[in-house]
Amino acid sequence: MIASLPMYATPRTAAADARLWSAIATNLSHAGHPAPQVLTLAPGDLLAHWTDPALVLSQTCGRPYKDHLHGRVHLVGTADYGVPGCPPGYYRSLVIARADDPRSDIAEFTGAIFAFNEPGSQSGWAALAAERPEILTGPRLQTGSHRASTLAVREGRADFAAIDAVTLRHLTAASEATGVKVIHGTEPRPGLPFITALSQDAAAIAQAVSDAIASLEKADRATLGLRSLVDIPAEDYLALPDPTIMPPRP
Repeated sequence: MIASLPMYATPRTAAADARLWSAIATNLSHAGHPAPQVLTLAPGDLLAHWTDPALVLSQTCGRPYKDHLHGRVHLVGTADYGVPGCPPGYYRSLVIARADDPRSDIAEFTGAIFAFNEPGSQSGWAALAAERPEILTGPRLQTGSHRASTLAVREGRADFAAIDAVTLRHLTAASEATGVKVIHGTEPRPGLPFITALSQDAAAIAQAVSDAIASLEKADRATLGLRSLVDIPAEDYLALPDPTIMPPRP
């Protein structure tokens, strides 16, 4: 049995993530559902991890769910992180630039250097590429993570980047988003869903997760930004608009 919470994991959230998982595992145990005692940290091949028949719980992105995981895993539910301007369970990309950049309208960044984490990311690439493809006509820098994209903008190696709103919240709390400003927000889209293997009881796991979130101590709730677990149907993820342009692959 394996489980992970890889999408928003940082050194700052590690202890709170561990306590959240402990509560989920305890709830599952009380319901007669076996669960691993500890999380798998930083799974290497995420697609292989997410499709492992032994997966009890993990969190993925809407784009990989739509493109690779639908029909191969069960949806458990979607965490509500209380993203401003978004319905419960939804999130958006926030487009950032250097704070001292005189440009303030995203249209002014047409043809500028764009940093993105990786081509399969909904928040780092697909959201903006689907809504404003005309902006992304300049050089593109693949960084490997939202944190690295933020750093690339801060250091002047890129002019702008699209960052998951929840991730930017974590980066701001860790003082890693100083020197940048938000210039645009994409349309709200379904947030990062929790998934489980097809052999698992998704309803029982959803109840265990929901109860664990509700039982979080105030400090852990603030650290993780978690509010509740909501039910967003698979169809909403399958309806994510596809980008009309794609980045070059390394």
